[in-house]
Amino acid sequence: MMMYLLVIVAFIFSLWAQFRVKGTFKKWSKVANSTGMTGYEAARHMLDANGLSDIPIEAVRGSLSDHYDPIHRVVRLSEPVYYESSIAAVSVACHEIGHAIQHKEHYPMLTLRHRMFPVVNFASGVAPFMLMAGFIFGYLNLVGLGIIFFSAAVAFQLVTLPVEFNASNRARQVMVEQGYIRNEEERGVAKVLNAAALTYVAAALVSLLELLRLVTVFLGNRD
Repeated sequence: MMMYLLVIVAFIFSLWAQFRVKGTFKKWSKVANSTGMTGYEAARHMLDANGLSDIPIEAVRGSLSDHYDPIHRVVRLSEPVYYESSIAAVSVACHEIGHAIQHKEHYPMLTLRHRMFPVVNFASGVAPFMLMAGFIFGYLNLVGLGIIFFSAAVAFQLVTLPVEFNASNRARQVMVEQGYIRNEEERGVAKVLNAAALTYVAAALVSLLELLRLVTVFLGNRD
C-alpha cells in the first residue's frame, strides 16, 4: 500500500512540475532581456562561437517544443522562443545549443543516451504488453521479462538527468560570460531552466517508483 501511495504522490509531483514549467515560462516570457536578443539570435551566436556555424536553426509550431536533433544536426525552436527577446526565450534557446555543444564534444552521458535510445525505444514499446499479459494470465516469467524491459526505460530517464543539467549549466555560463544577459537577469534564467529540469526529475522519479512497485508485486507473487 505504501508503494502505491508513493507512486501516486510522485505522479502528482510530476503534474505540478509540468504546471510549474509552463507558468514559469509564461512569466519570464513577459520580461524582455536587456540586450534585445531574440532566442534565434542568441542561439545562432552561441552556435557560431562554438564552431557550429553549419548547424541550422528552424522555427517550429507549438509551445515548449524546442529540441536539438542529433541525427539531422539541427536545432528546432518553438515560435515563441525563436522570435521573442524575452528572458525565457534566450534561456530555452541557449539550453538547446548546450545539447549541440555536448554532441560536438562527445559528452559521455549524451553519447550513452544516444546509444541506449534504439534499445529503449523498443523495450518501452513492448514492456507494457508483457506486463499486462503476464499479470492477467499469471505468467511470472513474462512479468519478469517485462520488468527488465521497463527498467531499460527507467535507466534512460536517469541518464537523461545529467544531460539536461549539464546543458543548462553550459547555457547559463555562456549567457553571462558572453553578455547575452546581465548579471541581475541570471535569476530569471535560473528560474526558467530549473523549472524545466524539474520535469525530468519528476518523470524519472515516477518511473523509478513504478519500477520498484512492479518488482515488489513480482517478488510477492513468487512467494
